[in-house]
Amino acid sequence: MNIFRILGDVSHLLAIIILLLKIQKSKSCAGISGKSQILFALVFTTRYLDLFTTFISVYNTVMKVIFLICAYITVYMIYVKFRKTFDSENDSFRLEFLLVPVTGLSFLENHSFTPLEILWTFSIYLESVAILPQLFMISKTGEAETITTHYLFFLGLYRALYIANWVWRYYTENFYDQIAVVSGVVQTIFYCDFFYLYITK
Repeated sequence: MNIFRILGDVSHLLAIIILLLKIQKSKSCAGISGKSQILFALVFTTRYLDLFTTFISVYNTVMKVIFLICAYITVYMIYVKFRKTFDSENDSFRLEFLLVPVTGLSFLENHSFTPLEILWTFSIYLESVAILPQLFMISKTGEAETITTHYLFFLGLYRALYIANWVWRYYTENFYDQIAVVSGVVQTIFYCDFFYLYITK
């Protein structure tokens, strides 16, 4: 495991912790897309099914469990604990526009046609577009709280670090996963406009 992978994981975890602390401290989920959080929970659920079949390392297992727990806590806070503060009117992105093509693509382009592999591929494709409801919500309302922008910044940084991780693995291990790399690049592109606004503001 290289430094880019570790920093990417830390950045991803930091993004989630920032979001959870923001919700808990303010007792509000205003400005946060519940639909994006549902998609991220679905991403982690379908990606980490190998927890029941394959042991890679203690680090790997612990990180997977933490991401799963945090994803479901976030969804619970938005739709149950602080549901009265949830802005459902502006969180109006239609998820079928993402889920239908992602599902179809995961059946057509995967490493092997097995249930676990198709679900892993689905999670990779879905993660690349899961932030779109949040970005759509920000563009619709024209505003984002500082904490929400920090959350998005660290998510974008996580993707950028993972690209560095793939470059490093290609040159040191001759490893290249086209599905993960292309999806990661697509996801990073979605963050480009946000990064520009974040830096200039």
